Amino acid sequence: MLDIQLAYSLLRAVPLGMRLVLVGDVDQLPSVGPGNVLRDIIESQRVPVTALTEIFRQDEGSLIVEAAHSMLRGEVPRSGDDGSDFFFIETADSKKTREVIRELVTRRIPQAFDLDPLTDIQVLCPMYRGDAGADALNHDLQGEINSQGPTLERSGRTFVRGDKVMQIRNDYETDVFNGDIGKIEVVEPSQGRLTVRFGNRLIEYGPGELDQIVLAYAISVHRSQGSEYPAVVIPMATEHFMMLRRNLLYTAITRGRRLVVLVGSPKAFAIAVRNNQEASRNSLLDQKLRLPDA
Repeated sequence: MLDIQLAYSLLRAVPLGMRLVLVGDVDQLPSVGPGNVLRDIIESQRVPVTALTEIFRQDEGSLIVEAAHSMLRGEVPRSGDDGSDFFFIETADSKKTREVIRELVTRRIPQAFDLDPLTDIQVLCPMYRGDAGADALNHDLQGEINSQGPTLERSGRTFVRGDKVMQIRNDYETDVFNGDIGKIEVVEPSQGRLTVRFGNRLIEYGPGELDQIVLAYAISVHRSQGSEYPAVVIPMATEHFMMLRRNLLYTAITRGRRLVVLVGSPKAFAIAVRNNQEASRNSLLDQKLRLPDA
């Protein structure tokens, strides 16, 4: 998640003689910003590297772990049986995928695993658009999970008291940052204001600030980086062809702690696993690190 510009600022702030330790997973999605800092540092072979191999997020013998390792080898993971923690559910098309995910999140997973659909289950999507995209799934899940209570409509979006929402911009005045997830506590339709709880803090959003938050029943895989959830549900649709890549799916699967369920097309699943192509990120960091005086 560390891009080249942030890495530059960080290194300028580190005094001589101080030790800097970078921790990350080189197989996950690279930073949104330019560069591929962690991979370039590792591949330069100029910095000591330690690979951590012990799994703490999932139980030993977890199929989530097996699936992640299979994907890194370019192999399509196997789906588990009853009692497993990793499943693939095949559907005929994206509309059916959307229906199945709605049923999974609102009824089947809560009943089978005793998980709260609002706080314990997160839908992670390759894209926001399409029948199986985050926008459509947010609309469906809001209607199923939290359709009652005071509402506020702005710019074609509807917020309801009790909604799960996500901050999508860094706000240094309130200390709420891009990717933070909260719950709407107060809706004041006449004033055009919302109050959202982030942990133990309440943050008020006025009419001009509502574009800083979006519904978060379903979010993009990119926005899930650095987070983990008890259960993750992932749509696999060929309509998301442009985003079906191994590092994106690997990132999504490894967000789940107790349960991961993929829903959709086996073809889309196979495309994502086998597509290990990455766009070039030519920052020259690895070449410069290899220079004799680096």
